[in-house]
Amino acid sequence: MQKRAEHGVIALTAVFFLLFTVLGLNYYRLALKNDYIYSTAESSFITLNAGESQGTIYDRNLQPLVNEETEIIAAVVPGETDINELAELAKNKAELYVKYLNGEPFTIRCIKKGKESAAVTFFEIPLRYSEHQTAQHIVGYLSENSGVSGIEHAYDRILREGNISNTVTYSTDGFGNILIGGGKSVVRSSKPLTGVVTTLDKDIQKICEDCAIKKGAVIVTDVKTGEILGLASFPSYSWNNIDAALENEDSPLINRVLYSYSVGSIFKLVTALEGLNEGFSGFVYSCEGEIDISGQGFRCHKADGHGLQNMTEAMTNSCNTYFICMSRNFDVASFRQLAFDLGFGREIHLCAGMTGASGVLPTAEQLMIPAELANFSFGQGKLTATPLQINQLTAAIANGGELVLSSLIKGVTVDGKAIGNEKLPQSTRVMSEEASDELRKMMKAAVYKNKNSNAKPKNTLAAAKTSTAQTGRFDDEGEEECNAWITGFFPANKPVYAVTVLVEDGGYGNDTAAPIFSNIIDSITKLK
Repeated sequence: MQKRAEHGVIALTAVFFLLFTVLGLNYYRLALKNDYIYSTAESSFITLNAGESQGTIYDRNLQPLVNEETEIIAAVVPGETDINELAELAKNKAELYVKYLNGEPFTIRCIKKGKESAAVTFFEIPLRYSEHQTAQHIVGYLSENSGVSGIEHAYDRILREGNISNTVTYSTDGFGNILIGGGKSVVRSSKPLTGVVTTLDKDIQKICEDCAIKKGAVIVTDVKTGEILGLASFPSYSWNNIDAALENEDSPLINRVLYSYSVGSIFKLVTALEGLNEGFSGFVYSCEGEIDISGQGFRCHKADGHGLQNMTEAMTNSCNTYFICMSRNFDVASFRQLAFDLGFGREIHLCAGMTGASGVLPTAEQLMIPAELANFSFGQGKLTATPLQINQLTAAIANGGELVLSSLIKGVTVDGKAIGNEKLPQSTRVMSEEASDELRKMMKAAVYKNKNSNAKPKNTLAAAKTSTAQTGRFDDEGEEECNAWITGFFPANKPVYAVTVLVEDGGYGNDTAAPIFSNIIDSITKLK
């Protein structure tokens, strides 16, 4: 009898041990699921998380750049609902069946809301990005719910602070099985209004993106405030296929507005300004198509020369030899310092992780070499700059001589209605009003006294300067690849906007960049 009793105790102990083992494994299995959260062993509930609502990134008019759309998510307890009804709603029926047959609570994307029940709960969740995301290079993207690039990275704490999860919570029995009769607790978060306000104008941003350049950049700013209204880098990339972007030889993840390139003839605006500052406004020169500098020949793009040129004519005709010859009379240190004061050789910080490159500004010692000075005078040689720097220079010419630092962030908002922490524009006078007026006249002449100019908009007047910048790279046929530039402002008589276009490996500025420039202006003019 005693042995029988001992065997009974052992058997009973084994049964209890087995039951506790199964229960423990069940807890462990549930805890590992991503779709829901199981509480500690002392509690008795399961919470399914249908997604989080995160802070919004806005344009200057508080139009959302993210969280523009919503998606329907259903939280489902299988075995307690009709799978055929769910199949009519699910975006992916195959995924639904796999999850349903797995037997564990799950979430599924739906095309619309259906009838709720004790076992099915529907949520309308803000969709972080659109399929064709606006301002992708500015917005950036997330990885594992943290900002990796752009504003998502720079303002990660603000955008993720106070996130609210959309959840449904059920009571469970001791084995982790959901007790449908025990009711459910639902937390639904509305679209969050807290967020970051950019200087972008959503409509102007879309105009910039519609340029569809193969490789290059477009930027539009307010000439008085320096605020960036539109910024597009080409090619763009998709937030949901970063691997493809990393493998793309055209490097779409690079924001080309912040990347430095050879500048070319746009820099003649700086050379002209130094000429005005040093008293060479009346300088004339007869271009014969080539000039010798210490035994090295420099050619003008017009092989037989432009003939006798004053400064305005030289700017209109983009005469290389005129600016080379005039620069030989300059105080070299003063010339270089002017370029620095105008933003060349200096970074432009927009926000954390988004800083325009400084580019390359030759040293004063390098410019003492005659050939280096000659190259510098028309934007070639070692000189490089970003589209952001060129646009900032253009705005300074347009606004009467104030170099206003470019800005991308306007402030923050807690309610989607009012903007806080706004910063005033930061500016420095870099040229006299008289000098800026002369440069504006030259840029206007470069458009309207050049019968071949493609930079003329239909709906307003504009002023601009083009560039065809040599790169030192050659294609398979031995032709040098050149970057096509144009920068300018409009309306020409009362400037409001500065526009800069770069087409990488685009050839001639007037052929490739100028038509894009004029189309942007016409589109903005119609818009406003």
